[in-house]
Amino acid sequence: MFLPKYPDSPTPPSAHTHAPTDPAPVHRPVPQISVSTGAIVTVLVGGVVLTALLAAVAVTAISVAIAALVLRSMLRDSHRR
Repeated sequence: MFLPKYPDSPTPPSAHTHAPTDPAPVHRPVPQISVSTGAIVTVLVGGVVLTALLAAVAVTAISVAIAALVLRSMLRDSHRR
């Protein structure tokens, strides 16, 4: 009663299946980007200046920290006496 009904003569699968070929790759024109030597020099000089500023800030921070330690130790010695 609830059994599936199968067709009497099933059609056989085709022997040749057509595989679609890949389309030819699309060659898009690459935009030409011209970088002048002035731009390169500007970037390099900017990098050197920023690096020098960072080094100056680091040296200043270290010297301030050392000065604070020296002052703290001097004040501590004067309070002990």
